[in-house]
Amino acid sequence: MTSEIYLRAKGIGLDLPTYTQEQRSIKASAGVLLRAAFQPPKRKMRTTLEDINFDLRPGDRLAVLGRNGAGKSTLLKVLVGAYPPTRGVLEVSGARQALLNLSLGFNSEATVVENILLRGIAMGLKAKQAHAIVEEVLDFAELAEKTGDRLRTLSSGQRMRLGFALATAVQHEILIMDEWIGTGDAGFVQKAQERIHSRVNSAQIVVLASHNFKLMENVCTQAISLENGRIHRVGEVKDVLANFQELLRSSAPVAAPAE
Repeated sequence: MTSEIYLRAKGIGLDLPTYTQEQRSIKASAGVLLRAAFQPPKRKMRTTLEDINFDLRPGDRLAVLGRNGAGKSTLLKVLVGAYPPTRGVLEVSGARQALLNLSLGFNSEATVVENILLRGIAMGLKAKQAHAIVEEVLDFAELAEKTGDRLRTLSSGQRMRLGFALATAVQHEILIMDEWIGTGDAGFVQKAQERIHSRVNSAQIVVLASHNFKLMENVCTQAISLENGRIHRVGEVKDVLANFQELLRSSAPVAAPAE
C-alpha cells in the first residue's frame, strides 16, 4: 500500500539569533574604540516566521511571494529541514528535493567525484545509489574530464553546473525551489530549464519561491504572500499575485495580520 504524500505546516514559528553591537560615537577616543572592538556582541532572538499554516497534497503547487526580507527563503529552509520550527509542527510524508543553495555542502578540498558521493549521501542516498549517479551527474554537468580535480580548481560556473546536476539527479515526491538557474552558458541554461520542468511535472507536491510571476502562473495552483514573516494573503495564484503587485507599486509596509 502506497503511503500518502503530504506537506503540512501547522502554526509554524521560527526564532533565530541576531547579534548586535553597541553603537558608539565616531568621535570616541581610540581607547573606547579599542574596548568596543573586543566587547562581545549581544545575542537576541528575533522572530522571523510566525503562524504559518498550509496543507499540501499530491497535485498541489504552492507559490510563495514576498518582498526581500519577508521570510520566503527562511520558510523554504524550514520546509526542507534546515531549520527546525521553534513553534508549531511541520508534518512531511514523502521524499523532499531542495533546489535552494546549489553550492551547499561541498568540500573545496575534495575531488569532483568525492563531492558527488559526499553530497549524494547527505541528500539521503545510500552509498550504492550515490555511486550509481556519478556518471550521469558528470555528464549532465559537462565535467567528465574533471573527475579527479579538486573542487576549488573549478570555475564558479562549473561548480554551479555540478550543484545543479547533483540537486536534480534523483526525482523526489516533494520539490522545494527557490530562484533557480538563469545565468551562465546558454546551452546549459536551456538544458537545466528542461530538467526543471521535468522535475516539476513529475513531483507530487511543489513549493516555488520566485520573482518570475509568469512561471508561477504557469506552474502553481495556489499561492501565499508573506509580510513580516507572516502569511498576508492566501488564495488562487492570480488573486495573490495581483495583490502582491499592488503592494510593490505602493511600496508601503503592511502590518502583520492580527492574531
